[in-house]
Order: sequence, then C-alpha cells, then structure tokens
Amino acid sequence: MNIEFDAYKQKLNDIKPALDGLADSLNIEGLRNELERLHAMQEAPGFWDNPEKSQQIVVKCKNCENKLEKYKQMTGSWDDLMTICEMAAEEDDDSMLPELKEGFQKLTADMETCRLQTLLTGNYDRNNALVSFQAGAGGTEAQDWCQMLYRMYTRWAEAHGYTYKIMDYQEGEEAGLKSADILIEGENAYGFLKGENGVHRLVRVSPFDANARRQTSFAAIEVIPEIEDDSEDFEIKAEDYEMQVFRSSGAGGQHINKTSSAVRLIHKSGIVVSCQTERSQFQNKETCLRMLRSKLVEIREREHLEKISDIKGVQKKIEWGSQIRNYVFMPYTLVKDTRTGCETSNVNGVMDGALDPFINAYLNCLATGNWVTK
Repeated sequence: MNIEFDAYKQKLNDIKPALDGLADSLNIEGLRNELERLHAMQEAPGFWDNPEKSQQIVVKCKNCENKLEKYKQMTGSWDDLMTICEMAAEEDDDSMLPELKEGFQKLTADMETCRLQTLLTGNYDRNNALVSFQAGAGGTEAQDWCQMLYRMYTRWAEAHGYTYKIMDYQEGEEAGLKSADILIEGENAYGFLKGENGVHRLVRVSPFDANARRQTSFAAIEVIPEIEDDSEDFEIKAEDYEMQVFRSSGAGGQHINKTSSAVRLIHKSGIVVSCQTERSQFQNKETCLRMLRSKLVEIREREHLEKISDIKGVQKKIEWGSQIRNYVFMPYTLVKDTRTGCETSNVNGVMDGALDPFINAYLNCLATGNWVTK
C-alpha cells in the first residue's frame, strides 16, 4: 500500500509548480494590495454617502477576499495531503488512502477552475451576462427546443451559485417559448458564457409528431455583457428609440408580472428589447435602457473591430445552419461542439446544465487558438 502513497506523493510534487504558478496568474500579491486599499476606502469618513458606489466597493472587496481565501485553501490542502502521504508511509496505515484520493481529486479540480479563471482577462469577462433565447423556424418543435435550452442555462447558473433574473419571456402558442431574455448575475458570468453565443441544433424524434419522425430544430442564443452605466461614454437619446407599452400575456404567470407596465423599446438601429418583469412601467423602461445600452456598446465595439475577441470570442453569423453545437437524441446520443471538438454522450447531463466541459474547451481554444478546422 505504500506504493500508492508514494505515487500520490509524486503526483503532489508534480502539480506543485502549477500551484505556485497560480499565485502569479491570480496576482495574489496584487490582490492583497488591492484588498488593503479597499479596506482603507471602507474606513474613510463618508464612505456610505454614495450607497451605489460604496456597494460596488463592498462587492470588489468580497471578490478579492474570495480569491485569496481560495488560493489559501488550495495551498493548505496541498500541505495536508503531503502530510497524509508521509504519515501513512511511516505508520504503514492504509486507512487514509480514501481521504487522500478524494482530497487530491478536489485539489486538482479547484486548480483547473482557477486556471480557467485566469484566462478571463477581457474587459467585460467579469460582468454579468445578458442571455437571449430565440426559437428558430419550425413552430412548436423549435419553441420546445428553445425552452429546453432556457432550462439548461438556468440550471447551469444555479449549479454555479449565480442568480438569474427574467427580463422577458414570450411563451409559444402550444408549448415551449418563442423568445426570452435573462440576466445572469455574478462574477465572470459573461466570461464563462460568451462562447455559448450562436445557433444550437437539435436532432430528435419529435414528441409532437404522431408518426414519430426525426426532426431537426434550431434556436439561437445571444450572450452579451451587461455594461455599467458609467463604464462607457455612450448616451441613448430619447429620439433614437420608440417606446411601446403593452400588457404581459400568456399562460406563464409563474414567469411574469401580468400588468400593463410591460415596455418594449425599438431603437432606430433595429434592435428591440423588452422587459415585463418589474413592478412599474418606469422600472421596466430603465431595465430596457440598460439592456439596449449593453447591446449598442457591444455592436460599436464589434463594428470598430476593437476588442472583438473580448466581446464574443470567435465571430460566427447567427443564421440557421451555422450551428456552434449539435445535440443528437436519436438514433444515438451525442452533444458535440463544432468549434472545439468537445463531445459527450451524456445528453441528459448536458440538458441538466452540465456545460463545464464545453465552456472549458472553448476557453482553452480561445487562449491557444487551437480550433477545430472544418
């Protein structure tokens, strides 16, 4: 049994350089200095005079503390696991092997998560993510697929400790949804989800076809960063958009607030945003303006060809047939990303929100440039 402990001791020594390297990648020393600066700001007189600004500082402080604590936990775990190896070898005690195996697996998983976070260096990667769902042509079949994707991403968000807010939700006539907009809130939400932007293709035996024929359905996902009001010199003038007020409708009482306060803004560029989940028309309008502003800033960045990889990674036209990922339910089960080559036969797991392998593969390809050549 000592052989196994020796093997794990070697594994721990092998990953030590990577663990030490994370200190530089995470800028641990810089985080400590930043935390000290933020604490000084919190202790300054009049700190709470501007509640919005002070809250932003509190959030930044918490983010710094979380990163420092996570790295401290990983280094502590490495020390503990090495101690187990040495103690077990000395005492010839194999009872600690399960603890060692579990601890090593968790440590390497935590290190990989931190490594991926170091790849999120874009200006907007830390931001919240505005995620839009749009069913493709095909009526009920496509709308059902769109709702399945909606469930998949909200499950992913919940599993990762993110919160999401429904901005707009348009149900299908018979089943599923025509379109929806949600705001996923939390650090790095956009950074992790930016690669999900594009067309998603489903192949399955249709539950809506009495003859049980195979159907192909499409739905488009748009992911853009929520951009703070004061982060860009970008003004939206009242004459640049038309405002429509409408009443929330449909059978989705669990999704939306059924009042006459729903707002739709139609910008002169053709962009349309809607919100029907706030309690008042004013709140819905303010939310629409934030969504519109984020979309316009994203388009401006893209048109100027500046930071284009930061905004949406690798650009692809959002058109039916240019899918970024295929989901096959029949005659076999397979989910495969057309850009990274990442694939799995665990369709049920993916539809329950197990998207990390695809997100991780995208971030790695984005960092290395090693995309699948079609």
